[in-house]
Amino acid sequence: MATKKYLEVIDLSDEDLRKELSEAKEDFVKLKFDHSVTGLENPLSLRSLRRDIARLNTEIRRREIVAMTEAEIAKRDRLRLRRKLNK
Repeated sequence: MATKKYLEVIDLSDEDLRKELSEAKEDFVKLKFDHSVTGLENPLSLRSLRRDIARLNTEIRRREIVAMTEAEIAKRDRLRLRRKLNK
């Protein structure tokens, strides 16, 4: 089942997604610095923010893949197969 946060991310436009991602990354850096200097009252907020960043990155990548042409998808599949065989 989709989480509430994920459902909110799906409704955002591409531009808003990128804006949210940059803001979240900036907030994460600031929180991480504050945590290392003085400590945070709730250190689990770092984990929550890190997961939000991952959600945003995942949605951006999902939209990129959906927008790919058949040739780009075929090339991507060949690259993935080659990497799998080289392991």
